[in-house]
Amino acid sequence: MTYPSIALAAILAGSLAGSLAGPAAAASGGEPVAQDDKNVPDFEPAFEHQTRAPAVKSRVQTATETVAEGLANPWGIEVLPDGNYLVTEREGRLRIVSRTGKIGNPLEGVPEVLAQNQGGLLDVKLAPDFEESRRIYLTFAKPLPDNKSATAAVYGVLSPDLTSLENVTEIFQQQPPSPTPMQYGSRIVIDGDYAYITTGEHFTPEERQLAQDLGSTYGKVVRVTTEGEVPDDNPFVDQGNALGEIWTLGHRNIQGAAIRPDDGQLWTLEHGPQGGDELNLIEMGANYGWPVVSYGEEYSGEPVGEGKTSAEGMTEPRYYWDPVIAPGGFAWYEGEMFPEWQGNIIAASLNPGGVVRLVLDGDQVTGEERLLNDLGRVRDVEIDRDGALLLLTDQRDGAIVRLVAEGDAGPAAPAQKPKSETAEEAGGDRKEDPPSGTGPRTADPRAADEEEADGEATSE
Repeated sequence: MTYPSIALAAILAGSLAGSLAGPAAAASGGEPVAQDDKNVPDFEPAFEHQTRAPAVKSRVQTATETVAEGLANPWGIEVLPDGNYLVTEREGRLRIVSRTGKIGNPLEGVPEVLAQNQGGLLDVKLAPDFEESRRIYLTFAKPLPDNKSATAAVYGVLSPDLTSLENVTEIFQQQPPSPTPMQYGSRIVIDGDYAYITTGEHFTPEERQLAQDLGSTYGKVVRVTTEGEVPDDNPFVDQGNALGEIWTLGHRNIQGAAIRPDDGQLWTLEHGPQGGDELNLIEMGANYGWPVVSYGEEYSGEPVGEGKTSAEGMTEPRYYWDPVIAPGGFAWYEGEMFPEWQGNIIAASLNPGGVVRLVLDGDQVTGEERLLNDLGRVRDVEIDRDGALLLLTDQRDGAIVRLVAEGDAGPAAPAQKPKSETAEEAGGDRKEDPPSGTGPRTADPRAADEEEADGEATSE
């Protein structure tokens, strides 16, 4: 069977890159980080250090400080020019949180969201010219008729008094609408005049097949202009019935996306099933294989598809995890506080939790470190203005936590509870609760320990 692709040679390059790794990567060795046994021990990596890279240990001593608590399942965070923070809560609220921990009232004008299961208000990004335009981008689960929903993206303008979003304009809506409130993605990355938006494939055996369908934006990276137009140079604009906004296909549920500052390349992190979380280098028109190939297995223990990890015309992940880390957002580290980490990936982990640091030589991972394992579910990572890490803990009583070099931490600010209603259960992305229809999510007896058989616990 032939799957959608362009420029086969370019797509296959991902699977060959491991053999072209530089001497620094080839010379590294050692045991991987401590972790459980593989779910699928028979699967072998396609190239050296595609999984279980040697463990590395930071030389710097770190400390944490809690900036604010009482946020209901915070999902995305951005640093405002004045040093305060803009934070989404999955239930549908967008708040400004001060550096001293004061949590502001929810902003008015935020679109209605479907805050159910894994749905809700998701990512937030500032426009590169925010200080002039005051433009803010959001992704979210958009409620639609007939108990359906879809991943959507909008922009709005922050009012001068910091109380509302104005002139809210939709720039993307996933097609077709889904009856399943699961696996929406979603991150948004602004790159000049363009926006990359990541989506999921809504989990069910039938819907996951749409990750390979160019007539659907399930399981895709899409690329539109910042006004929502389809760029003429997108890879599938002239291909039959393909949706022109598609940039890449064959993804399961992408919850991390960031552009590497050194070369402008887009990378993503996506949830696999039981095993098989992936770090991908995104190449125009590439097919990343889901659900035809995977380094994981079904939650039942059955193989995904034909039980293959690779296929002709499908791009290998640059790195994968088995067992999973249940990735959230990530950042390429740039800052003065941790010089040793320059150019590293700093990724959020929902299960087992904490933070994952990846060292790369070019496009190959050469080392991995696990940090803050006792912090629990971390949903997003951002770099603060002084180089500290900003971490969002994904809990009903979630927090903004700063990771700093020891000695640089100031006194922790007293945590401020929101002045609005107490947060209710925001539902979940247990990795993975079976879809529960369109009604409110009920308590799951598997709860905390099993929050993510594959990593996407209560919010993926």
